[in-house]
Amino acid sequence: MGNFIQVLSDRLSIIASERLWLEGAAIQQAHTTAGLPGMRRVVGLPDLHPGRGYPVGAVFFCEGVLYPALVGNDIGCGMGLWQTDLLAGKVRLDKLDKQIGNLDEPLDDHEWQLLHARDPQLAVHLAAVTGALADAGLDTAHLRSLGTIGRGNHFAELQVIDRVACADTLATTVVSSKHLQLLVHSGSRGLGQAILAAHIDACSHDGLPAGSVAALDYLRRHDAAVRYAELNRAVIAARIVHRLRCDAAPVLDVNHNTVTSAHIDGCDGWLHRKGATPSDQGLVMLPGSRDDYSYLLAPVTENGALSLHSLAHGAGRKWQRGECKGRLVRLATPAQLSRTALGGRVICNDKALIYEEAPQAYKNVESVLGSLLGAGLVREVYRSKPLLTYKTRGECC
Repeated sequence: MGNFIQVLSDRLSIIASERLWLEGAAIQQAHTTAGLPGMRRVVGLPDLHPGRGYPVGAVFFCEGVLYPALVGNDIGCGMGLWQTDLLAGKVRLDKLDKQIGNLDEPLDDHEWQLLHARDPQLAVHLAAVTGALADAGLDTAHLRSLGTIGRGNHFAELQVIDRVACADTLATTVVSSKHLQLLVHSGSRGLGQAILAAHIDACSHDGLPAGSVAALDYLRRHDAAVRYAELNRAVIAARIVHRLRCDAAPVLDVNHNTVTSAHIDGCDGWLHRKGATPSDQGLVMLPGSRDDYSYLLAPVTENGALSLHSLAHGAGRKWQRGECKGRLVRLATPAQLSRTALGGRVICNDKALIYEEAPQAYKNVESVLGSLLGAGLVREVYRSKPLLTYKTRGECC
């Protein structure tokens, strides 16, 4: 394990092999964040990369204070996995592409009624989220975005398993290697941004004393946004499953942008995850880029304290968004980037976004996985490859 855990100070460690490339700006951001008042420990994960003032792919444990800016503007962002009954051997990408159609537009009343008829629990969850938003003083108009994926690195993806590493663990789930899986990565849409903006307007990037009125108010808004994000992923999945005329069963849903109370190293405090998947809530997904494999992983819980009970949430960016098109425009057209070396297809009509989300902009997911395995934090359950990845039908403005 020692070769995969780099201790940089008494407050900062990074889970990474000595050969894994990490951007210097991300490490500097981690050092700076480790010096915040009340900070006890910071752990950078193998997908660590620079964010807007704070690193992404990291987890932070504070005593006596919580920092909304560490959670960021997409509260509750996470990943949900569903097992469909679509046979992998009968996949026709052209047909699936056409059936999925456009997911950019919000639900209308007719589509909502169709989804509700298939799953009445959606209406129950919607009522609960609506109530949580109202109780937290949040504008329920944000619900208009329900069921939409958003931009950035968010996606919905049909996958197929191509290697099983632990059949015994797989057998404890509803996952079938003969059928397609649906992975959804999305969050609280504009709601999280509104919550963060209100905090920064009032308090800049300062922390909130635990137990204060301001902290309790933020936590109510945070928790409502997390519930909204979870419902959003469920509705996205329901829209896709309905359009594909199939059935699906949930496998997991895990948030990776949150702050929660925690007892760590004998201390009560606040655990902030920014692009960090919990390792104490069961199986997790580690997705690669749109032209790379994804992995279902089983956390090794007895080693969880090494990484503040958190894992990488993806491959991690290696290029800033603004430089991607300049690096790639002479090497590949948008049409070429919409076809993958693994035989998959990417639905993305935004010509700027398809360059920003090109596989070359991300680390190789095996390098991230290798550090997690080397540190003894996970076991591989299966590997899957992307077949059809939905980003956006919208044209670039």
